[in-house]
Amino acid sequence: MFFKRNNKSKQEIDSHKLPQHVAFIMDGNGRWARRRGLPRTAGHNEGGKILLKTIKTCNDLGIKAMSVFAFSTENWSRPKAEVEHLMKLPNEYIDKYLPMLKDANIKMNFIGFIDDLPDDMKKNINYAIEETKANTGMIFTTAFNYGSRDEITHTAKVIAQECLDGVLIPNEITKEYFAKKLMTHDLPDVDLLVRTSGELRISNYLLWQISYSELYFTNKYWPEFTEKELKKALLEYQNRQRRYGGLKGEEK
Repeated sequence: MFFKRNNKSKQEIDSHKLPQHVAFIMDGNGRWARRRGLPRTAGHNEGGKILLKTIKTCNDLGIKAMSVFAFSTENWSRPKAEVEHLMKLPNEYIDKYLPMLKDANIKMNFIGFIDDLPDDMKKNINYAIEETKANTGMIFTTAFNYGSRDEITHTAKVIAQECLDGVLIPNEITKEYFAKKLMTHDLPDVDLLVRTSGELRISNYLLWQISYSELYFTNKYWPEFTEKELKKALLEYQNRQRRYGGLKGEEK
């Protein structure tokens, strides 16, 4: 697996230095479509194709967990037609791609306020989770109707209620305990966060889980995020030194 870097050298992805968990903010579908004179929905459809290719590549590389931000709690404010289209996509993707993901030993997972979604979507989500729960390969998580501040607030309320109920005392609340109550309790923290479209912000996505993540931003719109672009991001990750607040090597 090679690509040219700076037109001078070739680098190979080191399978021993892969991130365990890669999270994506799939931004730029609408702008990609608009530049081509297409409706925003066409951008989301093209983005779905890129998503499937990215899932396959991450799984083939041996990455343990991949997460994507598909629909935020703030996205309800978008135009009605676009929201309605986005509401249909999970059902379409599950119907079309579930057999493929199941055969690839990928475990499907969803986070967000799923109970607030339409009944048919909740049914399909639960079906996808049930059908792949025995799979032992990469965990693919879709954040739908998700917002990190809402998640953290909800978790705080759950823990506060435990204290009121007498099953927990405040001194027992640790970072580890709090993390176990988050929607991502069964996932490792994010090692690499990738955002497309040139925007340099996190947009209320996995704020707790990315505390020590490496951040990678690209000007490519999500429908342009090819396998080559993914490998650029992974190579950039492997060329960084992760310190977690400490010092390394000659810096000590």
